[in-house]
Amino acid sequence: MMAIIGMFFQDGLTGSAWGDWALYTASPLRAFENELGVQAPVGFFDPLGFTKDGDVETFKRRRSTELKNGRVAMLACMGYITPEYFRFPGFCSPTEGVKFADVPNGLAAISKVPAAGWTQIFLFLGLIEKGFYTYDPARAPGDYKNAGVLGVPNGSTMMDGDGKKRKLNSELANGRLAMMAITGMWFQDGLTGSAWGDWSLYVDSPLRAFENELGVQAPVGYWDPLGLAKDGDVDTFKRRREVELKNGRVAMFATMGYIVPQYFRFPGELSPSAHIKFADVPNGLEAFSKVPFL
Repeated sequence: MMAIIGMFFQDGLTGSAWGDWALYTASPLRAFENELGVQAPVGFFDPLGFTKDGDVETFKRRRSTELKNGRVAMLACMGYITPEYFRFPGFCSPTEGVKFADVPNGLAAISKVPAAGWTQIFLFLGLIEKGFYTYDPARAPGDYKNAGVLGVPNGSTMMDGDGKKRKLNSELANGRLAMMAITGMWFQDGLTGSAWGDWSLYVDSPLRAFENELGVQAPVGYWDPLGLAKDGDVDTFKRRREVELKNGRVAMFATMGYIVPQYFRFPGELSPSAHIKFADVPNGLEAFSKVPFL
């Protein structure tokens, strides 16, 4: 189903059943297709069309925001992982008598850190954001005057070249992955009360009514991000599963229908009365205009 939707989309954009990007000459995305972060197999990924106006300054501001959020997300992921294996000795707050060992991992830590501690953290972040690493539209997104490699203040900078481009691309890719990862960590932490999402702790989940059904497969397990089955209604679940199977079967045939004509066509005529041969019918959406009404 995902495959045939993608085929329809690229066919509609490019006029080619296999989405020849060279044919999509009117795309405003071409203004950014050579920027950092445009990586195979997705290419320039902007499904919501934020850059369709081709505004370079807006793109740079958004790229700077993406980099910043990605960097924070990478640190946040490390902040979830590291306490599982190492904790600082001594006190987090000597005045409150709170040791680092007393602070739980994950979201539960929010209630354990004293208010004065959170105040210090936010003041430090504000100092970095507004006083040290300030946005400069004259510089590349994420490139700050006072920051060297890995953000080290006044540190050395990377030499220009393919090595620098590869590392900057890696930073974007890892930042994107980290944003997805930390969101997943928060979600499973909030559901189960465990930083690593112990499913056995989520005993009240209505999804347990369907966790042994067909289609519940690793690594995702029972996947219902919109909560359509949260009411636990078995009859509704069975009706939706029947619809899913039907659409999936049709989509498999449709996908084969896109692929096979690239390699094989029936001989002879599709419509003898209209003198249309099978070989004359193009592949993809364009075939709609060629097949006779009757």
